Amino acid sequence: MKITIIGTGYVGLVTGACLAEIGHDVFCLDVDPRKIEILNNGGVPIHEPGLQEIIARTRAARRITFSTDVEASVAHGDVQFIAVGTPPDEDGSADLQYVLEAARNIGRTMNGFKVIVDKSTVPVGTAQRVCAVVQEELAKRGLAGSDQHRFSVVSNPEFLKEGAAVDDFMRPDRIVLGHDEDEAGQRARELMKRLYAPFNRNHERTLYMDVRSAEFTKYAANAMLATRISFMNEMANLADRVGADIEAVRRGIGSDPRIGYHFLYAGCGYGGSCFPKDVQALVRTASESGHNLRILEAVEAVNNEQKEVLVRKITSTLGDDLSGRTFAVWGLAFKPNTDDMREAPSRRIIAELLTRGANVRAYDPVALNEARRVFAIDLHDAPEQLARLHFTSTQNETLTGADALVIVTEWKEFKSPDFLHLKSVLKTPLIFDGRNLYEPEAMTELGIDYHSIGRPYAHPSELPADV
Repeated sequence: MKITIIGTGYVGLVTGACLAEIGHDVFCLDVDPRKIEILNNGGVPIHEPGLQEIIARTRAARRITFSTDVEASVAHGDVQFIAVGTPPDEDGSADLQYVLEAARNIGRTMNGFKVIVDKSTVPVGTAQRVCAVVQEELAKRGLAGSDQHRFSVVSNPEFLKEGAAVDDFMRPDRIVLGHDEDEAGQRARELMKRLYAPFNRNHERTLYMDVRSAEFTKYAANAMLATRISFMNEMANLADRVGADIEAVRRGIGSDPRIGYHFLYAGCGYGGSCFPKDVQALVRTASESGHNLRILEAVEAVNNEQKEVLVRKITSTLGDDLSGRTFAVWGLAFKPNTDDMREAPSRRIIAELLTRGANVRAYDPVALNEARRVFAIDLHDAPEQLARLHFTSTQNETLTGADALVIVTEWKEFKSPDFLHLKSVLKTPLIFDGRNLYEPEAMTELGIDYHSIGRPYAHPSELPADV
């Protein structure tokens, strides 16, 4: 099948590359000529394991094309995936300007039947708005109601985890497809069924439903996962106060099959492109409908506060004034296996350390370039603070002469460091671990002062007297 992908971000690029990998003829459109130049020169503008190899194979096989030519993109695909960004607006709602502009471009030049797929994460009712925009453009061309210019808008939300997006796409646990029941909607369903047929050979993974339910499903899924994270962080903060071990608690509750282990790890808060903006957008949708989502409002509040937990642990140990102190920071991306810095806890933590007068030496396996760009923007009005932030090329470079190590992202290479070397190069053997990578008892035996999230004190006798 001939497929057009509008937008070459995480969702669009992974979708396009994977569909080309299974044999479809894919045209990827982006209005950013810099991205298209990178892709046409054999590069990839994002870090996603396995993606570059797939793009190289499919480009060599001439099954994927990258271009800024809007008219050619509309002419190419029988199925037009809209996979552009939907950033949060000032009021927290999803900004649909790029989605609607993509729809306008389709309506301006389309000829023949088109399936228009909302792949971007969009609020309930977006498909109706997309349909109206396309109808408006067809009317301007005098083609409203033309049998030769019929189309159907379907909702096909993505459920990709950054860092595992290729595997998630190629081995989906479900494919959600929302479509209308009219003739055009049924025709769209059949085309999408053909498109996804390779993923349904062992068993049917596609869930068919109405369009609004499909749109809602994506937000509800991310809201549930964000809720689990904030719930566990709340429990971890209480465990700190009462002397319980949140890791033991996690194993205790996760063994219940009704609960499970996924997204039950305590830490320093979630970030990324999905959970923060999708929770905000769902809260905003509810508000516009005259309803308050009190649980999700709390989820967002807990997450915002959780990003301060490590800094509070640092200041309770070293004092509020951190002038002259140096901190080694391991991990900048919001999660491992990505260079995504959007809403990353590291941004808040490092900003707080710099505000309190500290020097920071930071390292991340893949996000250094993106981190330099992001912090240059974040600290644009604070050049003196930016001057105290240094990025290193290895994790060990951050350590020499630092007063403490702060772990923010749980990259695999941080899980088994040389602790004897670490002790020898730090001014003091002090670790603040925002991802609970190590065992407190083992750290105590090594003579390391170890502060984690929701783990017990090394010596129970040191618990507060009122516990």
